[in-house]
Amino acid sequence: MKAVILAGGYGKRLRPLTDTVPKPLVEVAGRPIIEWQIRWLKSHGITSFVLLVGYLKDKVIDYFDHRKGTLGIEIEYSEEKTQLGTGGALKNAHHLLEDEDAFLMLNGDNVTNIEVSRMRLNGCKAAIALVPLRSTYGITHLEGDRIVRFEEKPILPEYWMNSGVYLMSKGIFEHLPDSGNLESTTFVELSKTGRLMGLKFPDAYFKGVDTIKDMEDASSDIRSKRVFDDQT
Repeated sequence: MKAVILAGGYGKRLRPLTDTVPKPLVEVAGRPIIEWQIRWLKSHGITSFVLLVGYLKDKVIDYFDHRKGTLGIEIEYSEEKTQLGTGGALKNAHHLLEDEDAFLMLNGDNVTNIEVSRMRLNGCKAAIALVPLRSTYGITHLEGDRIVRFEEKPILPEYWMNSGVYLMSKGIFEHLPDSGNLESTTFVELSKTGRLMGLKFPDAYFKGVDTIKDMEDASSDIRSKRVFDDQT
């Protein structure tokens, strides 16, 4: 099975870092985000990758040209000439995936340890790995009108968040836009007809890296082995 990684965005919220470094190559815990992703997927038996590149693509290609042999992986590239959105970028890579019955796809700016080997389609066109939503704010607990306890950024167990990790069937290409995002086009369409799976991973680690604080938090979590047991 191949894994597709979205690696072509501008990473505007991480500027000025991303003025000269594409977001997937921004480092957390001493390695680029995308290398952590590849090592994680390789631990689940995936060694063939398609990178959807655009902004500062030559830096991504150069990085892996020098490391793919050491990592023991194969990489192909699909280039966006203009920004196509997540759905359009995937459609643009159809020629590299047409022989795959199913493939993984993920955003190139997340750190996670979701057990992708457990993902299944069960007859659907696509499946989304879901993780519990964590509040971005501390909350208060009340008895009547009196605050009795504070809780810092708790998990909200009744809500499930899209992790940006997807399992796709080859039939997904019939539902992709030429330009536009999966989340607002393809997934909405499939959800209305019962062809979109949601797979819960209640104990998985997930961190989207959008700010300097996110980088620091992800780095700390990786170094403390909250994310990966083996960091080699």
